[in-house]
Amino acid sequence: MKHYSALIFDLDGTLIDSAPDIAAAVNVYMASQGWPELDVSYVETFIGNGPRRLLQDILIDQGLPSDDATVDAAVKGYIENYQRDPASRTRFFSHVREDLQSLRDAGFRLGICTNKPHALTQQILQILELDGIIEVALGADAVPACKPDPGHLLAVADRMGLADGSWAYVGDTNVDKATAEATRATFFVVPWGGGGDVDVGPEQRLTRISDLMAYGPPSTEQGTTVRGATA
Repeated sequence: MKHYSALIFDLDGTLIDSAPDIAAAVNVYMASQGWPELDVSYVETFIGNGPRRLLQDILIDQGLPSDDATVDAAVKGYIENYQRDPASRTRFFSHVREDLQSLRDAGFRLGICTNKPHALTQQILQILELDGIIEVALGADAVPACKPDPGHLLAVADRMGLADGSWAYVGDTNVDKATAEATRATFFVVPWGGGGDVDVGPEQRLTRISDLMAYGPPSTEQGTTVRGATA
């Protein structure tokens, strides 16, 4: 069995159920435009590609104006709403908080690669008290191109100084899977979020985050070079 010194995680849908807060921020903007309120379950289907795609895809699906200026205004309003109330409805998926701590205590180094805006990511990690165990977290606007561009994930590995092949990526969507494959990193999928819709082999399916303890970090093999990484 392969072992890893570090694990990098997606955030929304993988570690936290943030869909209620995302939907609330969307709906505040929708209401300001006189547009209909949307169910959390509906908004959740559009999460994963960053705020611009989120709003653009919703507007198109709702048959609302979706020109660049309208989408720009929607993204601006959405982020402002989200920043005012970023995590009051957000919850960890079952056992995730304690499992992350157990992984850290076992010697794994932990990072996050998320298409959530970077400032919001840092704000939410502080509120959820994850900033003390997550070594590096990079949001979508902290890199030149976000997931599924492999440079986003490689940038996290690079900031952590990880050796090529010494880490794995954990997510819940096909975007996460494609990102990991583009970096040639091992990918694991969680069973919640959108994980049930991701086509992977059984050895890549987790039942809970603590399953990753089986891949416990090696006591040696330290490195600092990441193939193709960007600063």
